[in-house]
Amino acid sequence: MTSIKKECTSCEQNNINTITEGVDSISMRDDTSVCASCGKEGNSDDMNTCNKCQLVKYCNAACKKKHRKKHKKACEKRVAELRDEQLFKDHPPREECPICMLPLPFDLNESVFKPCCGKFICKGCICTMVESVRGVLLCPFCRTPNAKNLDEHIERTKKLMEKGYVGAFNHLAGYYANGTTSLPQDMNKAKELWLKAAELGYAEAYCNLGMYHENGVSVERDEKKAKHYFELAAMGGDIHARNNLGYMEFKVGNFHRSLKHFTLAAKAGDETSLKKVKIGYKVGSVTKDEYASTLRAYHERQKEMKSDARDKAAASDIFNE
Repeated sequence: MTSIKKECTSCEQNNINTITEGVDSISMRDDTSVCASCGKEGNSDDMNTCNKCQLVKYCNAACKKKHRKKHKKACEKRVAELRDEQLFKDHPPREECPICMLPLPFDLNESVFKPCCGKFICKGCICTMVESVRGVLLCPFCRTPNAKNLDEHIERTKKLMEKGYVGAFNHLAGYYANGTTSLPQDMNKAKELWLKAAELGYAEAYCNLGMYHENGVSVERDEKKAKHYFELAAMGGDIHARNNLGYMEFKVGNFHRSLKHFTLAAKAGDETSLKKVKIGYKVGSVTKDEYASTLRAYHERQKEMKSDARDKAAASDIFNE
């Protein structure tokens, strides 16, 4: 009688060679890359990657240089795609008033920079503070008395700059841009301070630089530079820069990009941008669902910024005195 021995197919020992080969091939694929210029294989970590698009690798700098012309078009396309991914991300949450903890209003005139502590405080909290201490003008955050005059205000701002408070750089730049009795108008100094604030991560400073070049203030008008700065500001969360980009794209006929900017700004709570999205809906460029989604987000953001104290401050005369 012939005995038939049945091999156990579930045993890992019987398939050890196949398993090992599979692991080895996966390892090789993970660690090995091919030079985009000469086709030579090499260890991925040792190869020279295109530092702009990160799409291709080269075995050495010579191959990278040789392949540059062939790769240029694909590289520029990928770089543009990566920039758009950053540019058209949803806006981050707005900075909050340190007193009421509500997002600060969009209107720059509805909050105040305090050079004693470097905080932006909404006028609702300032108005409440004035009423609670019977007209004594103290900072609602640090309880420091207000500066007696503009000179003292500016000196406090300069001291904050020495301590690295980023908002102080942007604030003082505004005084140089507009000129005061204490500081002569100096657009070069203003630009220098805006650049410093922007480098430290203050998005509004990029927006100010964009307007500086868009309007040709003390420099030749340069819309390309203006757009560059507006884009950096928008990526940092500045709504005003986003709105400006919407108008710039609209002027050159990039209606789709224009609406993307206005939609993002509207979802972040900007009323002007919402009106543009509404026009897009009326002409058929925005779908009903897109407009409804934008409108819901807009009302949510507006509700987050609203308070009785802010409404009361808007009707008060204390800031006009």
